[in-house]
Amino acid sequence: MRIPGWLFILGVLAFVGLTAGGAVVAFLVGREIAIDTRQAGIDIGGGFDTFLRRQPSPTPRPTIPPTLTPIPAGPTFTPRPGETLTPPTEAPQITPTFDLAADYQITDPRRINILLMGIDQRSGVEDDGPFRTDTMMLVSVDPVRRTAGVISIPRDLWVNIPGFRQARINSANQIGDAQAYPGGGPALAMETVRQNLGVSVDRYLLINFDVFTTVVETVAPNGIEICVQEEIDDPDYPDAGFGTIHVHFDPGCQLLNAEQLLQYARTRATFGGDFDRARRQQEVMSAVQEQVLSAGGVLNFIGDAPRLWDELTGSFKTNMTLDEILQLAVLGQDIGRDGVTFSVIDNLYVNLATTNTGDQVLVPKQNSISFLIQQTFNPPDTELTLADLKVRADAEGATIAIFNNTQIQGLASQTRDWLLGRGVQTAQIGNTPPEFAASGTIIRDYTDNPWTARYLARLMNLGPDRIQPGADGLTTEDIAIIVGEDVQPLLAGQEGVADETSATPSS
Repeated sequence: MRIPGWLFILGVLAFVGLTAGGAVVAFLVGREIAIDTRQAGIDIGGGFDTFLRRQPSPTPRPTIPPTLTPIPAGPTFTPRPGETLTPPTEAPQITPTFDLAADYQITDPRRINILLMGIDQRSGVEDDGPFRTDTMMLVSVDPVRRTAGVISIPRDLWVNIPGFRQARINSANQIGDAQAYPGGGPALAMETVRQNLGVSVDRYLLINFDVFTTVVETVAPNGIEICVQEEIDDPDYPDAGFGTIHVHFDPGCQLLNAEQLLQYARTRATFGGDFDRARRQQEVMSAVQEQVLSAGGVLNFIGDAPRLWDELTGSFKTNMTLDEILQLAVLGQDIGRDGVTFSVIDNLYVNLATTNTGDQVLVPKQNSISFLIQQTFNPPDTELTLADLKVRADAEGATIAIFNNTQIQGLASQTRDWLLGRGVQTAQIGNTPPEFAASGTIIRDYTDNPWTARYLARLMNLGPDRIQPGADGLTTEDIAIIVGEDVQPLLAGQEGVADETSATPSS
């Protein structure tokens, strides 16, 4: 799925991509003004408001009535016959403009990788940490191609924390801070991502939830409309301290204030848990984007810079310079609406597992995650043809089983013959057990073969939502095609099969 380019900058400037990035850019611009002022020798003390209060009041001067001196009339000019006099043209008024792009251009062509982290810091208690990360997003920007990719990383991903132990990835920041790792928790989190996901990261932005609520209250004081797709009931949502509150959302479109938006984006009380949460965060991002655009764009929030700077100081940490952040903001405007790819490491890219201490975790499928990273950070300029997918699938060498999940006798055999006629060998056919729960034809990947799953889906005209992780023990083969009644038109030739050179696939 793709999101507007400027929206990527929201993610860079706020946790989970939930903040209205324009306002954050605004307070950073205000910060630049403050820095320049301080370098000029003016003490701004505790913040912009203090700075303004410290400015000297103008000294009153006595009022002297002006003496008006009449201006003598100038000479009168009489045009010669056939000549027309043209009155002098008034000089145009030049209105100064704020041109962020003029001073902040990225000239280094190398890819920029940034780790965004939101920490679980409770505002209602005095707690200096160390903190786990509640959310992690990996962002990659290509300044040359003017593209960017954003991947949400589930906090329960079970990884090796370099130099320490295996643990959930959300504990990397906590361990790094607690163990005085060089560079602290963010440095260990970046190294953890590098070693486990294969992406080198050298920049980070870490913030707490105050950034989100403060900026959204600035951008949308009356709330933002969200269309809730399903009932959400969470009796154990964490409050500002170490207790819980009851959070509930009914289906339907409704205005949510900043605190409610945060709750909507953070709760895991749905069937999809962390994966659903990542998708709701994307929904909130789009809604905040619309709010900022309807308000006239990011620069309309420049006036809020002083207050935001004062309120948010101490709520974020980064190793990026102000210039780097502003350069990213400018680049984000150039990336365009179709220049950013947003992805989630969801159930297709992990296996569910239980640790020896009884904790439920997500074990990464390395091949599948590498595939996702490639497709997100370096998407092909055109969709792969069926022939391209077949070459990649053949290289995986996956074995395939077919199971009949209907009462139609011989449907698995018919599907085997249909595939054989297209060069696809199968190793096993059979029927699903009576308790097997599935509707429609699906493809299950048991051993991390993303290209084979995609090739079979394309060949059978199945959408990407029909590809699922395999963890039910149905087969020992690598891939299972579980056929439903909906496969019959395809086998009868009533549905067109994707041809070998198609550049506009259905999945």
